[in-house]
Amino acid sequence: MEAKPKIPRPTVKRLSLYLREVGLLAAAGRRTVSSKQLGSALGLTGAQVRKDLAFFGQLGHPGIGYEITRLHAHLRQVLGRDRTWNAALVGVGNIGRALLAYQRFAQEDFHITAVFDSSDRAIGQEYGGRAVHGMDDMPALVRQHEIKLGILAVPADSAQHVADLLIEAGVTGILNFAPRRLDVGDTISVTSVDFTLALEQLAFQVSAGLTGSFVDTND
Repeated sequence: MEAKPKIPRPTVKRLSLYLREVGLLAAAGRRTVSSKQLGSALGLTGAQVRKDLAFFGQLGHPGIGYEITRLHAHLRQVLGRDRTWNAALVGVGNIGRALLAYQRFAQEDFHITAVFDSSDRAIGQEYGGRAVHGMDDMPALVRQHEIKLGILAVPADSAQHVADLLIEAGVTGILNFAPRRLDVGDTISVTSVDFTLALEQLAFQVSAGLTGSFVDTND
């Protein structure tokens, strides 16, 4: 049995950019797009677009480009966007409450179906229509709601412990807002969002006189 090619991490990151752009083109009534046009819209070369999309089969046609409806459907499937995802949120501080109020998650079929916190003051409260549960309720609720994604909005010093609890409960992917690296082994996927790091990068670009949009495509 032939092994599937390992998809480079930068390519995986760019797939979401392709999906968003193709979605905009579809909404505008476009029927086809070339790799050059798609790359130009995202600050990439046409060759890079073709190389990235070639990992997933022959999606385009020479002289025609990519059929937008087909490409959009294929990218959604590749990215797991053709299904509904239930997520568990841990931490109802400022970031956690902001995430609960963000309505686009549900519009994009990401549903925060269980909320947890370790604070006695938070447990039993409601935010965004969701009741906050204690950490001891995590295993049962993760199973009940078939949750595979966890969102960490906790302080850095408790992030690893909470990540371990999520993994033990059955979560296989973690979106980490805590400013620390998680040690989760090779079977769990982690994406980290570090606001301070992002601002530092922006401050560097301004200090260095760099202009234009910069797409993070590196590991």
